[in-house]
Amino acid sequence: MTTEFAIDSAIQVLLIDDDPHLRQALSQTLDLAGLKVVALDSALHVAARIHPDWPGVVVSDIRMPGLDGLQLLEQIQAQDPQLPILLITGHGDVPLAVQAMRAGAYDFLEKPFASEKLLDSVRRALDLRRLVVDNRSLRLALADRQQLDGRLLGQCPPMQRLREQIGALAATSADVLILGETGTGKEVVARALHDLSSRRSGPFVAINAGALAESVVESELFGHEAGAFTGAAKRRIGKFEHANGGTLFLDEIESMSLDVQVKLLRLLQERTVERMGSNQLIPLDIRVIAATKEDLRQAADQGRFRADLYYRLNVAPLKTPALRERGDDVLFLFEHFAQAASTRHGLPPPMLQPAQRAQLLRHDWPGNVRELQNVAERFALGLGLGLEHETEEVGAETSSVTGGLSEQVEAFERALIAAELNQPHNSLRSLAEALGLPRKTLHDKLRKHGLSFHEAGGNSPEVAD
Repeated sequence: MTTEFAIDSAIQVLLIDDDPHLRQALSQTLDLAGLKVVALDSALHVAARIHPDWPGVVVSDIRMPGLDGLQLLEQIQAQDPQLPILLITGHGDVPLAVQAMRAGAYDFLEKPFASEKLLDSVRRALDLRRLVVDNRSLRLALADRQQLDGRLLGQCPPMQRLREQIGALAATSADVLILGETGTGKEVVARALHDLSSRRSGPFVAINAGALAESVVESELFGHEAGAFTGAAKRRIGKFEHANGGTLFLDEIESMSLDVQVKLLRLLQERTVERMGSNQLIPLDIRVIAATKEDLRQAADQGRFRADLYYRLNVAPLKTPALRERGDDVLFLFEHFAQAASTRHGLPPPMLQPAQRAQLLRHDWPGNVRELQNVAERFALGLGLGLEHETEEVGAETSSVTGGLSEQVEAFERALIAAELNQPHNSLRSLAEALGLPRKTLHDKLRKHGLSFHEAGGNSPEVAD
């Protein structure tokens, strides 16, 4: 019997006893009861092989050479105090077993004991362990969800869908392709995928392929050996190799040359990298997240992007919505960024005028969230919005909004209602009074402008980023 073994989630009972006859009998009892058991003759190195969320239980004799059951209990308790340990005792070891129970052991069985007693104790311990592991998973999932909501703020349907997709993909090993215009937060999405994954303790390496000169892109990505080309005085570790064990985020992938695309395709298929000037293949354990602002399918049809690489990357696509598609998230985001900028600069937060709210909603935002953040910073510094057609006079500012008079009035009205919805109101009556409207009229206007109010606790939408 050897102590070399692997613990996986299928193993339910880890049985440790140096008596080969008892070990075999107990192992058969557990096996016939439908439990998957691994039987060992020594407790040495056992604690180090049990990962914190292993859903099984440990059954161990107390008196064993090398490392006894009490010492094993102490080691496992230090690692995971909620992992049930059942101790097997001889008649003279009962005081020790009682001491162990006080130290955290789940149960003890005094020799000789009936098989039914062992099975009953093991099953109860397994039920308890499953409950502990499930609760941990739920807490972790809730923490991940809160972290995701804090990064990708917003309540518009595209943002809600994006958060759901990230939550579903983060725990997988799938490579991801992020599609979106410049400034929509593609790197924020990539970091969220990394930080919510099992790779979170590994490196996150971000590189913008569009910012690399053609002459250095291969060296940057794949690395090189000394003397690989003129000027290569020493070995260089490439970004892919540097990201080993973690995630590599490759932005503006559409700017890569066709030659580099061939090497990238091979890397994704084989999970190995070969430095320039070397014949050695280096195995990689990485997740690749690529991002693009172009339609890669169209680029492939035009011969500017390899079709095989496009299909290899397009297994798990995510789309970051443009700011103009996010409706009232614009106002929530603006106030979020303006408040943060005011705090950072030690300034009182400025107040948006209704006409300015209407202007923010009507702006096309070609620079997306990045542009909005810059505008909010400028506004927090007291420099106004700085958007096209902005004037100092509210009336002039309102009249500068494109569209006819009726469109301007509707935009102004919608901005006023949206702004009030962002204030704390615990009832529709309170909201109607603040706006000076009858409740029936308010209902009609909310419907007309596609706005909503939740009676319970008021309407307190999150912002998106």
